Amino acid sequence: MDLSALSDFHRVAAAGSLGKASRETERPKATLSRHIRQLEESLDVRLVERGRRALRLTAEGQALYERTHDLLREIEDVGQSLSSGRDQPRGLLRVSVPVLFAHMRGGRLAAEFVAHYPDVRVQMEAGDRHVDLVEESFDAVVRVNPSPDSELVGHCFARDEQWVVAPPGLIPPAATNAAAPASVPAVAMTRPINATTWQLQTGEQVCHLRPDYRLVLSSLTAMRDAVVAGAGAAMLPRSLVRNDIAEGKLKLWGALPERRVEVWVLHSSRRLVSPKVAAFVAFLVDSFPARQL
Repeated sequence: MDLSALSDFHRVAAAGSLGKASRETERPKATLSRHIRQLEESLDVRLVERGRRALRLTAEGQALYERTHDLLREIEDVGQSLSSGRDQPRGLLRVSVPVLFAHMRGGRLAAEFVAHYPDVRVQMEAGDRHVDLVEESFDAVVRVNPSPDSELVGHCFARDEQWVVAPPGLIPPAATNAAAPASVPAVAMTRPINATTWQLQTGEQVCHLRPDYRLVLSSLTAMRDAVVAGAGAAMLPRSLVRNDIAEGKLKLWGALPERRVEVWVLHSSRRLVSPKVAAFVAFLVDSFPARQL
């Protein structure tokens, strides 16, 4: 298989049209079209359906694109490393991070990273959905408590705790046991709500509470603001609420020791780890020497 033709096929498939791919790569449309046609002839399959303004991948074309996308990027990484004669981090680094992490630490960490590695350009996208690294061309992701059966690999670089906090005016119930947990008005994230109780640890005392969700919001910061406004108690990360507790805006009812939070930086195990990804992983690990957010 001609790698040059395959590379041009990927450029056109990603762009969605010959014209757009030509403008983005500054390669003649005729060359791109000829390479796709040569690739189709060599494989004896039709890869694209050509329209007047755009093109659509056939089932065979989609399969070729998906199965060779990772391999082609790996070959390109090796070529760039060899041609430069050194393994220095360089190029575009696309990273997906949770919204809360982006708001609290993302900008500062990104600025420090590019200051250390001026040949790297960082594109950090905030979102709480799980992106597909291969399909969406991300180099790395930051995830909280990632699934152990994930195909991604990486390092845990920070940890956090889940605390139950409440507005100062909400009186915490007396100590209760698991058989008869006290009900408290509560705020939750947008997700299926279940009846799981909170088992709070305060010193040597354990208290069981049953959250009665009165308000469901879509972000942790919105939850924190609602609790400060008096909506009820909530389970929130220590890193988000510790300043509000210190300032008297929130009251700490207790910790949830069984709900530890681990923050990982992950990348695809199927790709050669490029210098820029290795540098970013090491940078995050070094940025949290105490492993605490």
